[in-house]
Amino acid sequence: MNLSGEIRPSLIELKSLRSLYLSGNSFEHIPIPKFFGSLKNLQYLNLSNCGFRGAIPPTLGNLSNLQFLDLSSIESQLFVKDLEWMTNLVSLRHLKLNYVNLSMVGSHWMEVFSKLSFLTELDLQHCGLSGSISSLNSINFTSLSVISIGGNSFRSKFPIWLLNLSNLVYIDVSSNKLYGQISPGLGELPNLQHLNLFENENLTGTIPTSIGNFCNLKHLDLGANTLTGSFSEFLEEIKNCTFEGPLPELSYLDLSRNQLVGRLPEQLSQLEKLTYLDLSDNKLQGLIPASFGTFKNLNEMRLQWNELNGSLPVSFGQLSELVVLKVHENRLTGILSEEHFSKLSKLKTLLMDGYSGPSFPTWLRSQKELSWLSFSNASISGSIPKWFWNISLNLQGLVLYGNQLQGAYLLDLSHNKFSGSIPLSRGESMLDLHYLLLSGAIPSNIGEFLPSLRFLSLSDLEVLDLSYNKLLGEVPAWIGAAFVNLVILNLRSNMFCGRLPSQLSNLSSLHVLDIAQNNLMGKIPITLVEFKAMAQEQLNMYQLKVNDSSSLYEERLVVIAKGQSLEYTNTLSLVVGIDLSDNNLSEEFPQEITKFNKLSGTIPSSMVSLSFLSYLNLSNNNFYGKIPFIGQMTTFTELAFMGNPDLCGVPLAIKCQDEDPNKGKVLLVTKMMVAMLINGFT
Repeated sequence: MNLSGEIRPSLIELKSLRSLYLSGNSFEHIPIPKFFGSLKNLQYLNLSNCGFRGAIPPTLGNLSNLQFLDLSSIESQLFVKDLEWMTNLVSLRHLKLNYVNLSMVGSHWMEVFSKLSFLTELDLQHCGLSGSISSLNSINFTSLSVISIGGNSFRSKFPIWLLNLSNLVYIDVSSNKLYGQISPGLGELPNLQHLNLFENENLTGTIPTSIGNFCNLKHLDLGANTLTGSFSEFLEEIKNCTFEGPLPELSYLDLSRNQLVGRLPEQLSQLEKLTYLDLSDNKLQGLIPASFGTFKNLNEMRLQWNELNGSLPVSFGQLSELVVLKVHENRLTGILSEEHFSKLSKLKTLLMDGYSGPSFPTWLRSQKELSWLSFSNASISGSIPKWFWNISLNLQGLVLYGNQLQGAYLLDLSHNKFSGSIPLSRGESMLDLHYLLLSGAIPSNIGEFLPSLRFLSLSDLEVLDLSYNKLLGEVPAWIGAAFVNLVILNLRSNMFCGRLPSQLSNLSSLHVLDIAQNNLMGKIPITLVEFKAMAQEQLNMYQLKVNDSSSLYEERLVVIAKGQSLEYTNTLSLVVGIDLSDNNLSEEFPQEITKFNKLSGTIPSSMVSLSFLSYLNLSNNNFYGKIPFIGQMTTFTELAFMGNPDLCGVPLAIKCQDEDPNKGKVLLVTKMMVAMLINGFT
């Protein structure tokens, strides 16, 4: 049930109401009703994730019998200015105010809560609290067993007053600004089961060996700090719990993003109940112990971004519960076999690199649940087998860069938010990387890796679109030699600089060149006149197919001029254009580029509506008939039409006579020299 709207005051007629659970409803944009404070017998009140907004009414302080209060909400718009009314909740045992704005309550918030002598659980995550919590006076939390104050802005040393709360089983002070060393006195909390100090960044020193006293500890998260020392020595020095070894109940261990050194200790395999292990982004060295294959309950193992070497132990094939395995960005080598993955049927994420091929790993056939897979720099050659694309319907991410893969594949990554440089491998059939966040220079190996890059099933690359990224450097001159059959080259809206290379004239099949909105400078090369395809009539429309299938891949081109975006699809073969606008090119435009000849037919009357057309030169061709001198066509002088003997009408001085009816028809296929490119030059 999803309730909404207003809550009627008639609710207070339920005099004996002891429990009110409204969590997960949609009371959007209304305050918590003040009359809730009249439900004097209420013991349980849960208003979490209800969409309430505004100030929490102090009338709730009248609920002296209340034992459970939950007002938390991830999208909370609730706030409190004064907490004094809470001191009247003398029976309260559980208080959850996660994401409620407490930034206005001042520095005495903890003293207020400590007056609730029966309180066992205090959740104040992401409440906008700040200041120091290292030492607090008059704290009386004798019953407190859970304290969760993560996601605030406490800037202080480790709060030593926590060490006096002997009943604590749960501590979360993550994502704050604690600094200094972790107090070794933590070992005086024998009942502790959960310790989370993740992402304080300035916690330094070594991991206290007193943590070994936590014989009931299930969750230990010290990740994203600046802890140092040897991880193996830490495990060697901690005491065993009775006959069960160190930390016998531990199921979650995160020590990632620190500065731990040393080898991975064999003793770690004694943590038999471990389900999550993250030691990534440290300075750990040496081999991965074969004993790591004995974690029979392990779901996730993250060892990436270290300095580990050697090979992946064959014993990993026994990790039957493993879902995530990340060992990339190490120095691991070797060949992976079926035995490495013999019982790994639940893998969803597998990220590794450096393993030798030579062929595509056949053991992947057994991985039916994969959603993320990375095999970079693995010396894998040959083609990706057809069976690979059927192993998992859940595959979302595939990284195979740095291999020697061959074959033809369709790759369309346009309109995403990827960032970084372009990772290239061999064999893409279509390269469409526009509207990404790619940065850096175009790698020179794009020409080396993709000499026979094909757009879909055609013989050579015809479309290269890298527009709307952050690519920089000069426009590579080798593009003219690498992709001689290119029809469309779109480098719009990047950060290219320098001069436009004259070698682009080798692109004899080019119809569209768009390098607008960059930082190019200098003169426009006279060699642009050598774009032969721009002077030829194209009678056949493109029909691009994917792997000879019956379905056509729809070819599209967006022309942008004067703030308008015009999309061409079925008529793309009629479009010829060069757009160099919004650069720093000189104003001088090569006259020779206007000498594309052998254009013929009448001037299409539809051209009068092309409001984006800022430059037109149809001179010295074979156009005939009357010039449609209305609309946008009135902005061009006679120079745009001279040299066409059979062309007549304004702005030419040649008057039109009675025309041959057949000669007056507009040809359906007339090649136009559309040069929108002049605007924007400086």
